[in-house]
Amino acid sequence: MSSTTPGCLWVVATPIGHRDDFSVRAIETLRSVSVIAAEDTRHSRPLLQHHNIATPLIALHEHNERDAVDAVVRRLLNGDSVALISDAGTPLISDPGFRLVRAARAAGIRCVPVPGACAAIAALSVAGLPSDRFVFEGFLPPKSAARRSRLQELAGEPRTLIFYESSHRVAESLADMRDVFGGEREAVLARELTKLFETVLGEPLIELAARVVADPDQQRGEHVIVVAGRGEEADAKLVEGRRVFAILREELPPAKAAKLAAAISGAPRKELYGSE
Repeated sequence: MSSTTPGCLWVVATPIGHRDDFSVRAIETLRSVSVIAAEDTRHSRPLLQHHNIATPLIALHEHNERDAVDAVVRRLLNGDSVALISDAGTPLISDPGFRLVRAARAAGIRCVPVPGACAAIAALSVAGLPSDRFVFEGFLPPKSAARRSRLQELAGEPRTLIFYESSHRVAESLADMRDVFGGEREAVLARELTKLFETVLGEPLIELAARVVADPDQQRGEHVIVVAGRGEEADAKLVEGRRVFAILREELPPAKAAKLAAAISGAPRKELYGSE
């Protein structure tokens, strides 16, 4: 029976942009472990070199995670200490690593977080939207139909919503949010956080969607979209809209009644028609 003491899995947050947003503890941890499991070793190496971290790297990403997990867990059981990092920010947040942490915990290995940057939390902190309760949705489906379907499921969510989005889909996603949530819903687009071309734009969705289409620069880089939850004002409009729709429905076809009720009350037409 082996008497080897298992190593520790350190889950280490790295900067999301600015290289100096790296805690002293994170740097010391990465210097001290046996090996660093990185999402993309080519991406992480310059950051590590900048901070004089010479620890060996191995790859652990979405394409090899299933196969790599067993090897990493064996190393941990044999006494090696391993640090898990992603390309940027906190590992596992829309990044690989879940399977490794789950397997390590199942094997009785100690897993320790070394907290730091997270783009979702950084965006929320400057959005000026309610932050006491929020929902992180990560990336929406890439296809418009599936994306709209998911947004419809979230339309009544009262908590602040946080999304990640890629540069080539941000304009389409904002347009879908405008159509599903309503153009007056407050939203913030946080782009390239902590980087040279960082911008944080806060406007109603109808204006934000138009601004991003008109300014191609706002479609570049990495994006976090923060959207206000459905508030009491929206609920009041829907109640009034349904009341007006019920009256008009007595004399008009449903589609026509919903269109007029929406114009009168400000409630989303689709929700009125869907209540039929």
